Amino acid sequence: MTQGKLEHVNIAVTDPQRSADLMRDLFGWHIRWEGAGMLGGHTIHVGNDDDYLAIYTNADIAKADPQFRKSEPLNHIGVVVDDLDAVEAKVIAAGLETMNHADYEPGRRFYFFDWNGIEFEVVSYA
Repeated sequence: MTQGKLEHVNIAVTDPQRSADLMRDLFGWHIRWEGAGMLGGHTIHVGNDDDYLAIYTNADIAKADPQFRKSEPLNHIGVVVDDLDAVEAKVIAAGLETMNHADYEPGRRFYFFDWNGIEFEVVSYA
């Protein structure tokens, strides 16, 4: 049987640079690639050497300034970190609110919405 590995998640945002900067600050990621999208617009790949978020916008998305409803188009993006408290402090410093703090198997976690209403779960198994 072939085993798959998640390589990337592609999300649409109004300001890809702002979103990429947040991901770099929160998770210590780097920009792997940046350039024109295949069908126009602009894309930034931000992550580590193995996986990344493809952060995309075009003129229509930027103009609309969308706020996606919960679970549309996805429920949340989960990111594992070593120091949950340090990342939460950075989320708050970015002007975003954290919520749904929980500590249950297999780890401690919190959630936040970015500026476009995309929900992130940040979890630590430490």
